[in-house]
Amino acid sequence: MNKNQFGKVSKLFIRAVTRNGTTMLEDLSFTAPYKVMNPFQQEDGRIQVMLLAASAGIMEGDRQEFEFQVEKGADLEFVSQSYDKIHKMQTGCAKRNTNVVVQSGSKFRFNPQPTIPFQSSAFENQMKIQLEDDKAQFFMNEILSCGRAASGEQFLYRYYYNYVEIYRAGQLIYRDNTKYEPKFWNMTGLGMYESYTHLANLFFTKRDSSIQDAVWELLEQDSEIEGGITKLASGDYTVRILGRRAQKLEQVSRQIMERWNSFV
Repeated sequence: MNKNQFGKVSKLFIRAVTRNGTTMLEDLSFTAPYKVMNPFQQEDGRIQVMLLAASAGIMEGDRQEFEFQVEKGADLEFVSQSYDKIHKMQTGCAKRNTNVVVQSGSKFRFNPQPTIPFQSSAFENQMKIQLEDDKAQFFMNEILSCGRAASGEQFLYRYYYNYVEIYRAGQLIYRDNTKYEPKFWNMTGLGMYESYTHLANLFFTKRDSSIQDAVWELLEQDSEIEGGITKLASGDYTVRILGRRAQKLEQVSRQIMERWNSFV
């Protein structure tokens, strides 16, 4: 990757392990603008790691690399302190690559704050998740807004690319190749945001089909959102939710994660 405004690729590396039944970080490293708070111990036994960024947001030319290794028995949740703000750019773009390895018997929840693409911004995101086997549990939540909706700035970014691949035991079980270019597509039309301003994409591993009914119940009881859940051929699930407030989608996504926790 090319160097960014910090003179080098901005990196984050986290390795979580378990010792005497307690999850801890065995290895942690980061470069500017990132910092990581001390892990928060949760009641259910997992640790929550929060990413801090000492910058105004994502700028033109930024290059970022995230890597997570969740070893056997570890239980980790990754969150971020603030929204990912993708700032206005001239002709270039920003890029992020994320690699995740989840070993058998471990759990990883990827749950960052929503992303806000500003006018004229361009962003390319790639994620590769490798699950060792059926006992490797994974939950992912990503929320993308239309822009600075409160200021009347909707779908004015140049493009937003998001490419995600998830493997289990080396076999591809999920691929999402999202390319939004508002200049060429009607982002508010049918099959896109459909007059809404925020979109949540969720993926989670599951074998108990009863969670599907639990998610449908959540989605149908809330008049502020529209959404659906799909069961994949692998037995895992994806959920897409449309709404008009990031906070509402965060709330619903958190409720879905809590139900997923209870089924795992």
